[in-house]
Amino acid sequence: MDKYLNEELERRRFHHLYRTRRVIHSPQGAEVISEGRRLLCFCSNDYLGMANHPTVIEALQQGALDYGVGSGAAHLVCGHHAVHHALEEELAAFTKRSRTLLFSTGYMANLGVLSALGRSSQVIHQDRLNHASLIDGALLSPARLQRYPHGDTDTLERHLEQKAEYGQAALVASDGVFSMDGDLAPIPQLAELARRYSAWLVIDDAHGLGVLGDQGGGVLEHFDMTGEDDVHVLVGTLGKAFGCFGAFVAGSDELIETLIQEARTYIYTTAIPPALAQAIRVSLMLVQTEGWRRVHLRKLIAHFRAGAKMLGLPVLPSNTPIQPLLVGDSEKALALSEALLARGILVAAIRPPSVPQGSARLRITLSAAHSEAHVERLLETLADIIHQHFSQ
Repeated sequence: MDKYLNEELERRRFHHLYRTRRVIHSPQGAEVISEGRRLLCFCSNDYLGMANHPTVIEALQQGALDYGVGSGAAHLVCGHHAVHHALEEELAAFTKRSRTLLFSTGYMANLGVLSALGRSSQVIHQDRLNHASLIDGALLSPARLQRYPHGDTDTLERHLEQKAEYGQAALVASDGVFSMDGDLAPIPQLAELARRYSAWLVIDDAHGLGVLGDQGGGVLEHFDMTGEDDVHVLVGTLGKAFGCFGAFVAGSDELIETLIQEARTYIYTTAIPPALAQAIRVSLMLVQTEGWRRVHLRKLIAHFRAGAKMLGLPVLPSNTPIQPLLVGDSEKALALSEALLARGILVAAIRPPSVPQGSARLRITLSAAHSEAHVERLLETLADIIHQHFSQ
């Protein structure tokens, strides 16, 4: 067994696909400390700079004093605290849904939703660039998974039409903001197809909630499609723009009751600590009231994209905080990441299988915690090294 594992690890190293962990010794922020160095960080999903917000920290500390550290059990045993319940009600109001249900992680939320809703007579249609958790959720369900090319609603419609001819019920699932490309799913078209073919529509808005829309309502607010009839199932995470941890599913009363009864990743998991739920409640309030964070973030995105265009950098089209610099070759992507690190800038090289073969990239992410000076430093450093590496 060990011999086989070593061979597989060596294969990863040879193809420049080996992954390592970087130890961080500071709170998340525009700058982090790693291995004794202060680094300018452009690879965190802390889009609004909430992970080290003093008011959120205070809420977590007070929550620990009031409620202890652990929840003690799963929600369905004795782990469902009053602050969990209050958070679910506040998230329902925020998302304009009847109810929400807390999950421990976004991965577990997607596994729970798709494995609970998928039926053996059903086909789950998914965008080819969906997050792994959506794909795995479909594979764990008794339904059949069928994938369509990224953003290709014409192909999706043909798939739905073919299944409708055989009387097969359908479910369509998509990222809201695609985590590696930063572009948006065509939500209006997906909703129209779901209506036309009586399909359920599931949107995982992990990277849009808190960021998009004037109130931070995500892709659904961006497209003015906040009704439950437009998108039947909304999945959101709380460890990105909200700077905390956990996830939730929002939808109708019937949906939430079904998940409570059937979602194994909800039933058989210890609830998140009540103190953390209290911190999320405060973060949720700040995300809605501190709109300047979204305004500042949009200015930084525009500033970066203008500078990248001026430098001729191969940045993919995206108006979200995710700004992928397409490299193609995994070895070259690693080299660029290391060159930036040598200059004190932390940007992760993303390689297959996280992205398709031949599309390795630097996944640059911006945060409201950054300043224009930070973005200028990144652009200036890229200008110094990028052409050198691409010319080889």
